[in-house]
Amino acid sequence: MRIIVNVDVMMAKRKISSNELAARIGITPVNLSILKTGKAKAIRFSTLMAICHELKCQPGDLLEFEDDPEEA
Repeated sequence: MRIIVNVDVMMAKRKISSNELAARIGITPVNLSILKTGKAKAIRFSTLMAICHELKCQPGDLLEFEDDPEEA
């Protein structure tokens, strides 16, 4: 099982750069990069809410659950 982070997909659809989004939501570009690459262990609801607000999307547009068939 894993959570796939699609922030970069939504950023491309909205034509916004990482630096611009990071500045708008109040986090560093490095932390946004960690989130985009799926290396983050957690995300604050306030950060998720800010990203959704800026990208005009729902949390489900940014996060996706993928089940591993080998674990079943």
